[in-house]
Amino acid sequence: MTAKNSSVTEFILAGLTDQPGLRMPLFFLFLGFYMVTVVGNLGLISLIGLNSHLHTPMYFFLFNLSLIDFCYSSTISPKMLMSFISKKNIISHPGCMTQLFFFCFFVISESFILSAMAYDRYVAICNPLMYMVTMSPQVCLLLLFGVYLMGFVGAMAHTISMARLTFCADNLVNHYMCDILPLLEHSCTSTYVNELVVFIFVSFDIGVPIVTIFISYALILSSILRMHSTEGMSKAFSTCSSHMIVVCLFFGSGAFMYLQPPSVLSLDQGKVSSLFYTIVVPMLNPLIYSLRNKDVKVAVRKTLDRRIFS
Repeated sequence: MTAKNSSVTEFILAGLTDQPGLRMPLFFLFLGFYMVTVVGNLGLISLIGLNSHLHTPMYFFLFNLSLIDFCYSSTISPKMLMSFISKKNIISHPGCMTQLFFFCFFVISESFILSAMAYDRYVAICNPLMYMVTMSPQVCLLLLFGVYLMGFVGAMAHTISMARLTFCADNLVNHYMCDILPLLEHSCTSTYVNELVVFIFVSFDIGVPIVTIFISYALILSSILRMHSTEGMSKAFSTCSSHMIVVCLFFGSGAFMYLQPPSVLSLDQGKVSSLFYTIVVPMLNPLIYSLRNKDVKVAVRKTLDRRIFS
């Protein structure tokens, strides 16, 4: 996927800051974030895999969300950490296109898996008697296939349209990763097609999941308000609250970054905004789902008890 007519064979990633005094504190801060992300997501993946009572559709999607977050963070964080400790954080043109592909693949997949989780909650609360039939293993696998297919198609579209560009001699990218908008700043050729691809795919990849989530939660809210049991209402709100927090964090920061005109949002503001959905959200997801989830807490206790007694 390397552009053969590109005059640039490598890029220099500027990173988050050019102030030497901030580099080491930021290195240890984001190293800590990355370690929490890895431990949290791999821990949640292990818990779901080891505890049979978590082998349900809800935790099937949560397992894949944690897997996406782990891979997503590992695509971005190591290279970002290098920018704090090296004089020049160089990435080759093929390496940059590869990072762009996997970044797009995982971020798009996350948006669609969040919508699949919202649909799962809708079925569980609004049609509980038919839940295991509606969310059968075949249906769950089909939804998951759709999630990763959307991620692959979107990633290929962005990467191919980027690889066809000719980049100018100035190869200093004002970002900590190979993101779409900062790379377009260095193109010597027209970026009209790229901007059109960004508009169409970002609108679709954010719009469709948001509409799905909105409709699911509107129906859930309607169902909750018709409940006569206070305990049932409390359980339903508790089940959905974790997911809604994650949705607001992820889509809020993503929409702020990509659905504003470049003239309104500077690249420096974009870097700060992108920190939320590339670094903060993958770190917070396992914490939000574990701290606010009784089933996960029970699974943690059982796993620890087994380890202690063994």
